[in-house]
Amino acid sequence: MTAATTTAARNRRGSHTEGRSPEELRELVSHVGAELELAPAEDIVEWAVATFGSRFCVTSSMADAVLAHLVSRVAPGVDVVFLDTGYHFAETIGTRDAVEATLPVNLLTITPVQSVAEQDAEHGPELYKRDPDLCCRLRKVEPLADALAGYDAWATGLRRAETHQRIIAPVVGWDARKGKVKVSPLARWSDEQVAAYVDEHGVLLNPLVHDGYPSIGCWPCTRRVAPGEDARSGRWAGTAKTECGIHT
Repeated sequence: MTAATTTAARNRRGSHTEGRSPEELRELVSHVGAELELAPAEDIVEWAVATFGSRFCVTSSMADAVLAHLVSRVAPGVDVVFLDTGYHFAETIGTRDAVEATLPVNLLTITPVQSVAEQDAEHGPELYKRDPDLCCRLRKVEPLADALAGYDAWATGLRRAETHQRIIAPVVGWDARKGKVKVSPLARWSDEQVAAYVDEHGVLLNPLVHDGYPSIGCWPCTRRVAPGEDARSGRWAGTAKTECGIHT
């Protein structure tokens, strides 16, 4: 997508270059959260685009392109933020590249402050084994918080069906830690609804999904899941850890 195309798309969505205060954003969420709870995903996205304009973005881990695809249908040229931790599977990077090449989005790849080698030099190699919480904070949580600084709201692919911790996730909520409005258009979607959307629209999937990885994170902390196991059981297997910290 050219810079001119991206600029035109942003202009169609409205500029909203001046960010709202945290108080204004919290007040906004308190009024619309319940109203949009049962709304279709597309309507939730339309509200977010109309409300925040270019200060709204999508984040994607590239396990699939469902959210990016859905939002781009409503708002072509939308910013899609991808966090390259330095530990991704090659298939995940390939999915990111395919999304950028085939969807009308403005793909933004962000990286942690330190490379993997620099982190190893400071904290020792394989930090993900010794202190996975710190590794996630350095390579995911803090870089994403920095990347979202110029936005008032961000869309996530979070779904209630994924884990018990996410079962009460609102479709529009207030992320106090980031000071942003958190929009989860797919929050109420079941696995079957996701599969139906993928089939109907021919949405890109990370090839690992078909190779025993229903939930995909960094390669050192993700394993295949056996038939019948919980879809998230392959993440940080053998530990009590279930979330990287972005959604907690």
